[in-house]
Amino acid sequence: MSETYDLVALGGGAGGLAAVRTAAAEGKTAALVTEGPIGGDCTWTGCVPSKTLLEAAASGMSFASAMQRVHQAIAHIAGTEDTAVLNAEGVDVIAGRGRLSRDGSLDVDGRRIEAGAIVVATGAHAALPPVPGLGDVGALTNENFWELQRRPASLAVLGGGSVGCELAQAMARFGTKVTLFEMAPRLLVREDPEASEVVRAALVGDGVAVHTSARIDKVERASDGQVRVHVGGHVTTVERLLVAAGRLPNTADLGLEDAGVALTSTGHIKVDRRLRTTADRIWAVGDVNGLLAFTHAADEQGRLAAWGALGQRLAWKFDATRVPWVTFTSPEVARVGLLEAEAPRGSRVAYLPMAENDRAVAAQLTEGFIKLIAAPRRGLGLAGGGKLVGATIVGARAGEMIHEPALAIRTNMFTGRLAQLSHAYPTWSVGIQKCAGQFFREVEGRSARPANR
Repeated sequence: MSETYDLVALGGGAGGLAAVRTAAAEGKTAALVTEGPIGGDCTWTGCVPSKTLLEAAASGMSFASAMQRVHQAIAHIAGTEDTAVLNAEGVDVIAGRGRLSRDGSLDVDGRRIEAGAIVVATGAHAALPPVPGLGDVGALTNENFWELQRRPASLAVLGGGSVGCELAQAMARFGTKVTLFEMAPRLLVREDPEASEVVRAALVGDGVAVHTSARIDKVERASDGQVRVHVGGHVTTVERLLVAAGRLPNTADLGLEDAGVALTSTGHIKVDRRLRTTADRIWAVGDVNGLLAFTHAADEQGRLAAWGALGQRLAWKFDATRVPWVTFTSPEVARVGLLEAEAPRGSRVAYLPMAENDRAVAAQLTEGFIKLIAAPRRGLGLAGGGKLVGATIVGARAGEMIHEPALAIRTNMFTGRLAQLSHAYPTWSVGIQKCAGQFFREVEGRSARPANR
């Protein structure tokens, strides 16, 4: 005998949780199938522990105390999305390994589950690059880093993306000697080049040895238990090695081929803008589809997929350019929409150094800048300041400040609204008003310029 639901989500992370909670809120029957703990990477090995560690490091806490706080934070947040909580919201939780079947049902360890719609939200796992010897040295990733019992005296970090930069800076602040290797010419290659330079300077200021354009030749375990990292004829010896070189989608042994679900050239599940796969009645959300690997993006995708699967709000599509993201280094790097190099023809750029933001001056945290990119509107050109298509903010409160530009992009508002809105003084966001004003006149010696495309 099989069980039947209106919607079943395969995977217990942010995307799957959003999908089943949305379905239940719409009065539909919903079940969450999960092999691992509810909450997924974000709660257990990603956002929650890493941001807790960063806050603890910034406050001067010891590593041991910080890790204790990390596990307390995980336990607290996990308690808001466990089986009892979901059951009370009308969602059934089915523990086990789910696999898609040819007939459109799900097999969960021999248990047959039928669904009007299936949302695949199985996430991703840490990638290990093909470096000789890497599998033999007990490398850490974001998934097992939180099992450390003591602070390593020295640490090599492979990867200069968000995870690598964040953990490198945190560990340096705890007193670990950190060396960071990035194969690209700069850190944070998906960000504005100036943002990359600000973060590089901040890491160096905290004692991190940063090496860019660094291709790892091999790693090996020395006789004394240390790890040797070979780069271009030079050897760096450290106690532990952390790999932060990207993530790979969890698509193995899901029955995707049997169900008619196609993959992209990168191994992600192929979806359209409504998050539909190539198979009827199957959607895919979150890291497994490769559109935008952030918890809040997975949450939005889960809601959109559920509404689409249930035949509601079918016109809604996922648009990655409207979703902000943040790297939580100190200073933070926040972005939404396009970079200057991606700006449409005729776009203009307003720029404000944080050193000219009064709140940053008062806090003596003047590293960074605000950059707003406005493009012409069809038929209206740059009237009203045009429309905001991108923003990069680097600063102590960049992660909080980015939401005002994100709202402007999502609602397609005139850029001038950001300049017109009265901002409380002296808040960090006054800088956004000041920067947006440059699209209309000179503001304290600065005015908008043509985008460098």
